[in-house]
Amino acid sequence: MEKRQNTDNDFTITPASCRILPFALYMVFIAIQEIASLVGLELPEQVAMQLYPIKVGLVAAALVFFWKRYDELDFSDLLRLPQTALSIAVGYFVFIAWINIDFSFVAQDRQTGFDPTVFESDTLRRAMLAIRIVGAAVIVPVMEELFWRSFLARYLLGKNFLNVAIGRFSPLSFMAITILFGLEHQLIVAGMIAGSAYNLLLIRTKSITQCILSHAVTNLALAFYVLNTGQWKFW
Repeated sequence: MEKRQNTDNDFTITPASCRILPFALYMVFIAIQEIASLVGLELPEQVAMQLYPIKVGLVAAALVFFWKRYDELDFSDLLRLPQTALSIAVGYFVFIAWINIDFSFVAQDRQTGFDPTVFESDTLRRAMLAIRIVGAAVIVPVMEELFWRSFLARYLLGKNFLNVAIGRFSPLSFMAITILFGLEHQLIVAGMIAGSAYNLLLIRTKSITQCILSHAVTNLALAFYVLNTGQWKFW
């Protein structure tokens, strides 16, 4: 009997799936908490927070697994200093907008946050803070920019999205990404401002890596702000 050989068709990873899956993993955890709340099974705050390391760990694992397939990630783009300075400025602008547009009427339901003070153990509290900062400033920017501005922004312009140039938008795709990005976050209007700012940055730089940097600056600045003010609702 002829021995069966493995072929590339045994398991196919599509360009779309490796950009969707990390984002989908992240959103599944959010959906679980939202569904539990809707049916009256609100998770204890400590339990809900302890899901965060699992969530970002799975997303990080997926990103590492698919890393070689992300051809659009070129970190040498950061050597273009004028663009990098612009990315940092845009990231800080989004941070300023985020902490000033927190009115309840432009937010989804009640604002919940990541409050590590619920943990009595200093060691556990510090560990959760470290994981939260790394997740927000490193994992989330990569995951979201690969999904929103590398995949979906291009997919809306053509199903064979890899043939669509990075940074190309139509008015419809620009607005769709802006609105959907806003709806992903509790602060809808602030999220829309962030989405449009990162979209404009991508149009200017043609670089997903610059968008990741800008997004990371926003989230890192927000982390420092939260740690210094105790405004945990922003986390």
